[in-house]
Amino acid sequence: MNTIFHFCETMTTDSDSPTIPLMLGKGRIESLTDGIFATVMTVLVLSLSIPTIVTTSTLEPYLHELAPTVLSYILSFLILAVFWVRHHIMFHFVERVDNRFLWLNIGLLLSIGFVPFSTELIGRFPFDVISTVIYGANLLATGICMQGIWSYSTSKKLLSDERLLERNVMTSVNRTLTGGPLLYLAGILISLIPKIHGPEIAVGLYISALVFYVLASTFNRGPFRIRRRRRNPELSSTMNNEGDLSSTDNGT
Repeated sequence: MNTIFHFCETMTTDSDSPTIPLMLGKGRIESLTDGIFATVMTVLVLSLSIPTIVTTSTLEPYLHELAPTVLSYILSFLILAVFWVRHHIMFHFVERVDNRFLWLNIGLLLSIGFVPFSTELIGRFPFDVISTVIYGANLLATGICMQGIWSYSTSKKLLSDERLLERNVMTSVNRTLTGGPLLYLAGILISLIPKIHGPEIAVGLYISALVFYVLASTFNRGPFRIRRRRRNPELSSTMNNEGDLSSTDNGT
């Protein structure tokens, strides 16, 4: 068994040859990720159940009580959509993966799978300190995992387009990817101060992060947007032939 795991990490041609990292295709990990996202986004709606004991006279009060759960469902569904879009765009530029990359992605899926629980918690106990902190921590962990995947991809040069490794592009990417986690962290800290309505402010910050990423994607201002260079005729010619990356893939 140890031999098998060693082979999965490295391949050698003979005993004197240097080890060669095993690079894997990304098709299966994309399929697994899409399946997890689809399942989690479907499970979210299960919290919107209507008990059979509700009558016509009690329906309206019950719907009022259900409103926070509906809003938390909408918020979480859209946030998951944002994470999926970011993951999809990221994988467009990831050419190959290795074993460590697989486990980083599994860590992301672990945090994604926790979203239905934190969503139902904040839906049942809206503006409660504990539920707001747990929900924010869930989003923060997901954002950190996403940032970790991208940082690892760039450090190991797993990308298909070397232009993404340029200093100005990387600065823009890292600034945008860290924007969400910073807002989530701020929401967590503020929610711990109930005297200033911290939980309400925290929920507002979570919504602000969602709006930021949706607008960035919609108006083509995402982290993976690469502009044409006027001073490099060779690069401009290549990009004209291949098409501007930003015209086909909007970052989030």
